[in-house]
Amino acid sequence: MSVIDITRHHTLDHDHALAKANELADSLADRFDVSCERCGDTLKFSRTGVKGQLSVEPTYIHIRLELGLLLRPFKSRIEHEIHNHLDGLIEDKG
Repeated sequence: MSVIDITRHHTLDHDHALAKANELADSLADRFDVSCERCGDTLKFSRTGVKGQLSVEPTYIHIRLELGLLLRPFKSRIEHEIHNHLDGLIEDKG
């Protein structure tokens, strides 16, 4: 199993951080065909070959995905995509 584990600090208020996390979750769901379920301040992702979660904390967003054998070759692409979305979401204060 291959793991993507990213923590990104932010200065957003909690509601805004949750909204940005939802935007990221929607984007990942569209791009990588994962389903997403919200459990409080945590979004849980799943599909065949991948599972994980995105947690919104007061000063950071934490994403952890576990990729199965078939998605392992796409790890760097998925990780790059997450970093790009986080950069845009956290820098965009509106």
